[in-house]
Amino acid sequence: MPRITDNTIIRKRIDEVRNIMKKNSTDLYIVFTGDYHLSEYAGDYFGEREFLSGFTGSAGTLVIGMDKAALFTDGRYFVQAELQLKGTGIELMRIGVKDVPELTEYCIQNTPANGSIAVDGRTINASFGEKLEHKATKKNIKLDVTVDYAKSIWNNRPDFPYSKAFVSDNGETVREKLIRLREKINEKEAEGHIITSLDDICWLFNIRGNDVVYNPVIMSYAYVTDKCAYLFADKDRFSDEIIEKLQKDGVTLKPYEEFYDFLDTIEEKVILVDMKRINYCAYKKICNCGVETVKTLSPVTSMKAVKNPVEIKNLSDVHIEDGLALTRFMFWVKENAGKGITEKDAADYLDNERAKISDFIELSFETISAYGANAAMMHYSATKDNCAMLKPEGMLLVDSGGQYMRGTTDVTRTIVLGPVSDEIKKAYTLTLKGMLALADARFLYGCTGFNLDILARGPLWEAGLDYRCGTGHGVGYLLNVHESPNGFRWKHILGQNDLCVMEPGMVTSDEPGVYVDGKYGIRIENEIVCVRDYENEYGTFLKFKMLTCAPIDLEAVDVSYLNEKDIERINDYHSWVYEQLSPYMCGEELEKLKRATVRI
Repeated sequence: MPRITDNTIIRKRIDEVRNIMKKNSTDLYIVFTGDYHLSEYAGDYFGEREFLSGFTGSAGTLVIGMDKAALFTDGRYFVQAELQLKGTGIELMRIGVKDVPELTEYCIQNTPANGSIAVDGRTINASFGEKLEHKATKKNIKLDVTVDYAKSIWNNRPDFPYSKAFVSDNGETVREKLIRLREKINEKEAEGHIITSLDDICWLFNIRGNDVVYNPVIMSYAYVTDKCAYLFADKDRFSDEIIEKLQKDGVTLKPYEEFYDFLDTIEEKVILVDMKRINYCAYKKICNCGVETVKTLSPVTSMKAVKNPVEIKNLSDVHIEDGLALTRFMFWVKENAGKGITEKDAADYLDNERAKISDFIELSFETISAYGANAAMMHYSATKDNCAMLKPEGMLLVDSGGQYMRGTTDVTRTIVLGPVSDEIKKAYTLTLKGMLALADARFLYGCTGFNLDILARGPLWEAGLDYRCGTGHGVGYLLNVHESPNGFRWKHILGQNDLCVMEPGMVTSDEPGVYVDGKYGIRIENEIVCVRDYENEYGTFLKFKMLTCAPIDLEAVDVSYLNEKDIERINDYHSWVYEQLSPYMCGEELEKLKRATVRI
């Protein structure tokens, strides 16, 4: 069960916010998830939405009106949010479900004409801010983007994130990256580029940190022109060696707090901005200075998504060690289910196995260890005081990954602990069928994840099944486990950068699943990297290469739902897994691996 906050505490906090709103003549207060850099995961300092709502999911927006409140979240969190919001007076708004209004529409509908909406503009992207402002203006609603109402009632607010930076230099220098970036800026006929997203900045300057749990980044901003490159991050975060290295690459270090004042001094007339990755306050700042903006996906985001040969080699290597840790965990949990271990014990065991890997830094996200019906919650979190006991029946879903100097991993296995129903076997087999079909795709250059998603989802659709999320996301290199712009999804969202062309070097997760509330959840996830296959008169054909190297539990496979090609894919994958992992195993452990990868 997810952590539940006392609903009387939540009601009291919301009432306190409403008192502040009343004093400031505010009709609606919007609380986003995230920091001033629009990070998916953010430091505890930025946990205002969780503080005010009790909802702990990584994605959600709280809207507080004078007489009602609502929380918007997506399909990954419907079950969790329903549990955590119970008794708080906060209505759950299920994004994408019929008759649920879009966020900006809800905000405008629930604010009176000539009223006022307040939000911390540093925590919303420029695209949303511009859209909300446009709609508010039509109704003569004032938009105040300078507030943080929780600040005065959050007495024990955690400290602002702070960590020391370290170097991640894998295959390309900062100087080389800046040359490429400047070429991209010039192609857009711009003179400079403001960068506020932490993963983009850390990639560009070959640095990492520990300011955001699971995401090895430091709090920073950047500005790059043909003549200069500014990095806004406190100097005491860097060693003398790193400072010297940055200076040699033409990077000027400035204090983090000076960023907004610096925007007033920009001399360039045309600036490139990514409206999804720059916060609204920074965007409004430059617009008010008369700067012309070129609105486009940040070139850094696209550059970062394509891993170079050194990074791909490192990822291939670390996935073998990561796969060993996961495989040993799978053996252990099958043997110990029913012997007094819990979901949390299982997560701790796997985390400890990963921590043994030589260049392990931290997890890439909190390990999801969900048994039975708990697995229906896509982002379930087991705690020591609130977790299920594992029995020798049903299945355990484990979604986990690590941050290593050699890259980032993300893998899910649904593990059979004992007897399962025919319904579960069918859903499991169709999930596996789709995952391997997508991983085995060959396609012409120019295809997007939007084109390819059907390969994973198709077997489930044929059976009248689906899952309320995308099929996969980009994965960073010692960076965010969820990385733009590549991914697999079937539904295009207007205004979103979700039609990215697959490029050789892009690493993407492939993770279809089935989630039945109150019964079970299934997900099977591998990371795959896009590579060139061959060229002919039709163009360049691409394919995917497996990175994730761990057995897929065969005990829930019902071969009646498989054709010869499906069986060939399973056997080929397991043959490769055995080839990669067997040199590191011997004796009884090797025999277990043989059984786990047996041909079917």
